Amino acid sequence: MSEVNRGSRVGGWTRFVTARPRLSLLAALVITALAVFAGSGVGDRMGSGGWEDPAASSTYATKALEREFPASQPNLLLLVDAGDKGVDDPAVAAEARRLTERLAAEDGVVGVGSYWQTRAPALRAEDGGEALIAARIVGTEKEAGETLERIAPEFRGTQGSLDVSVGGPVAVRHEMQAIIQEDLLRAELIALPVTLVLLVMVFGSAIAALLPLGIGIVAILGTNAVLRGITEITDVSVFAQNLTTALGLGLAVDYALFIVRRFREELAEGVEVRDAVGTTLRTAGRTVLFSALTVAVSLAAMMVFPQYFLRSFAYAGIAVVLLAAAAALILLPAALMLLGHRVNSLDLRRLFSKGRKKPTPGDGTADGTADGTSGGWGRTAALVMHRAPLFAVATATGLVLLGLPFLGVKFGTADDRQLPSSAEARVVQEDIRSGFPGSPGGGLEVLGEGGATAAEYADYRDRVAALPDVLRVDGPVVSGDHAYFTVLPRGEAVDQDTQRLVRELRAEPAAFDTSVTGTAAVLVDSKDAIGDRLPLAAGIIVVVTLLLVFLLTGSVLIPIQAVALNALSLTAMFGAVVWVFQDGHLSGFLGFTPTGDIETTLPVLMFCVAFGLSMDYGVFLISRIKEEYDRSGDHERSVIFGLQRTGGLITAAAVILAVVMVAIGTSRVTNTMMLGLGIALAVVMDAMVVRSLLVPAVMKLTGRATWWAPGPLRRFHDRFGVSEGGSHPAAVAGGTDSTGGSDGAVSGAGERDKVGV
Repeated sequence: MSEVNRGSRVGGWTRFVTARPRLSLLAALVITALAVFAGSGVGDRMGSGGWEDPAASSTYATKALEREFPASQPNLLLLVDAGDKGVDDPAVAAEARRLTERLAAEDGVVGVGSYWQTRAPALRAEDGGEALIAARIVGTEKEAGETLERIAPEFRGTQGSLDVSVGGPVAVRHEMQAIIQEDLLRAELIALPVTLVLLVMVFGSAIAALLPLGIGIVAILGTNAVLRGITEITDVSVFAQNLTTALGLGLAVDYALFIVRRFREELAEGVEVRDAVGTTLRTAGRTVLFSALTVAVSLAAMMVFPQYFLRSFAYAGIAVVLLAAAAALILLPAALMLLGHRVNSLDLRRLFSKGRKKPTPGDGTADGTADGTSGGWGRTAALVMHRAPLFAVATATGLVLLGLPFLGVKFGTADDRQLPSSAEARVVQEDIRSGFPGSPGGGLEVLGEGGATAAEYADYRDRVAALPDVLRVDGPVVSGDHAYFTVLPRGEAVDQDTQRLVRELRAEPAAFDTSVTGTAAVLVDSKDAIGDRLPLAAGIIVVVTLLLVFLLTGSVLIPIQAVALNALSLTAMFGAVVWVFQDGHLSGFLGFTPTGDIETTLPVLMFCVAFGLSMDYGVFLISRIKEEYDRSGDHERSVIFGLQRTGGLITAAAVILAVVMVAIGTSRVTNTMMLGLGIALAVVMDAMVVRSLLVPAVMKLTGRATWWAPGPLRRFHDRFGVSEGGSHPAAVAGGTDSTGGSDGAVSGAGERDKVGV
């Protein structure tokens, strides 16, 4: 593709987004208002599960048992406290039976049973002071939650001489969903004003600071509307709302920072407003587009996994990334056209620097020198490149050491301990866990199908009971050609011994078809599903990222460096996840209960999100280095120039995104806390360590070979690739490229680094 065609295409886009700026903004306002309406109540339509594989053996067994034996799959537990009388007192027993009958009469509740009906030891506390009423609320997650909301007030609290608490999986999920929505609102109330303050500090101008915030709000509201539509088609996890808020604000800030800063630089050079918008779109705008694509690809990789928990983050992430990019590339230029030089209005820094002359973009003082290769970030880059082997080895070694705790990771599943210790559903489960025999709720169910004789069932039960990890086997309960056994493990519900027991049960021969379910079985199947699809997801991320970065740079080595260094930047996050959340260090300070394992899907989610955000910053830096290299052909100067021009920008964007993620990390639900704090750490490490130290050191070591590509690939890039270099700004605005030269020669050397960054 010729430079003329490139310039023409970009010029056409510039005319499109700037021709009717007021109309564009009005349309955006109307669409946003509709999105508020369309996305209202989206949280109430989301689920709080989604960790299981729909095609797994455990999922099949769960559905079959729910259909054939509703009482075998209780999801509602009423913990009945009889006080000093004890659960075997005749008056207590009579009151408890009446309570059981009331529960059985409720619509949507099936399979009701209690200790006072069955005398099952697993339903009676070891001290005799408490016992359980178990039932199943039928329907979807949403329907079950609505039923629970309706009946829980009727059974909770004092019931005659009994004190009743509501628990069970359906109560845990419902309470988790409510807490997440409350915490998300609090996080937004924290993040929005703090983000605005930081943006004012970055830009100086209050007007400029409001632009990224506006883009973020549009992206968040638009994504909520998209998710509301998706809930009509498939299940969506309530956890995805946290990602919507974090990425909506974080990426909007990233993209708007990059675009607004470049626009202000052009204005400072004396360029007309329309030409400044054109150059901004052709340079920073193109980088934003590539950045958005790389982030979207990383998030889209989660679509290959069957668990709707992971797929939900792909839905939310793709939507919010594309909406943030679209708003930055359409609405933001329209706003800049209308604001013009007023984008610098309301400079609040004057309140704190009276009498001091502030550097302005274009005066040569903002970045140290007129060519932008000096100043703080330029000196850092020069120092790193002067001692490149030392910085490369020391930084890489440090990151690897920080990631070593992840070698001891143990995977588990989310349970009631995700909730704060005061949550009623958790209190119930804690009482059951500590006071009832055989880990109730942690049992395994074995479904038998095809029919068998009583002797064949008895033989199977005896062989299962003889397994070393089995505490007791109850059953069989037979109905026609179906039967089920309840196997209570000796260990915890999802520890390694119980997971091994799942595989032993599946391998145990029987005269009938068997399938196993239960918490540990779901975990085993989830781990298998993730392990099977992980290579495909990683392959998608790596291949598409390599292609996109090659199209941006025309280099073979830079895409490989980008993928390798991005992966290395995540080691601190994964090490901290194990050291803090699995092993329990800092649990008292952060206020969570360590379980000794990490929920299976969380590392996959955190990798996809953090890798995409790292590429976001990587693209910003690489594109500016490439622009200067195209202009000057000086490799080392280009690296110094690129870090000088983007170091403050990337750091500011990373700090703001980290603030948003930390606000998410204040959640009272442990997984959400882990997600927020882990990604905040990854973002800060990437911006302040990898981009500042490791990237310039590695690029110094690779030298001019950094830009090498074989002839066929060079021709491919010449035809299909793009970069920030291009034509003269005036040619872009006019839709033609009269010079055919590189814009770097026109605007690259004249740009100034600091616009409040």
